[in-house]
Amino acid sequence: MFKKISILVVLVFTSCSLETPTTFTPEALKEKIYSIKGDSFTFQEVINQYKGKKILIDFWASWCRDCIEGLPKVKELQKKFPDAVYLFLSVDTRNNSWKRGIQRYNIIGKHYNLPKGMKNGDLVDFVSLRWIPRYMVIDEAGIITLFKATDAFDKEIIQALKKTI
Repeated sequence: MFKKISILVVLVFTSCSLETPTTFTPEALKEKIYSIKGDSFTFQEVINQYKGKKILIDFWASWCRDCIEGLPKVKELQKKFPDAVYLFLSVDTRNNSWKRGIQRYNIIGKHYNLPKGMKNGDLVDFVSLRWIPRYMVIDEAGIITLFKATDAFDKEIIQALKKTI
């Protein structure tokens, strides 16, 4: 009997945590990220720069094969949705690798680095970043309309970019 109750309690608590967030936590918004020039910003400051625009966030790394394979599709999205902001958040822990990756793959967009990598930090914890690439879409009002896509060919990305508020 105790075992059944324990399982029920675990299921109740885990099912509550499966709700898809529509806003970032205060801790995630305070996360420090760095520009190519080395300037430090909070994630909130970066997101606020693009208020009123749709944002596609691409969590990636220069060493990630799946990330690189997804770049041609992201470039197609950039052509199809040119008014959106394409925010590339690298989890490279080496700045030189990150910067070389941007140049090597000719990645056009806004670039920032999460210096703690993909396993540490409030933003990666909020996103539950266990796999990259990872795509998110934020609408013009700052609401997360697509929380998790791991494939650049995911139809939900296009739907979220098409959706108007």
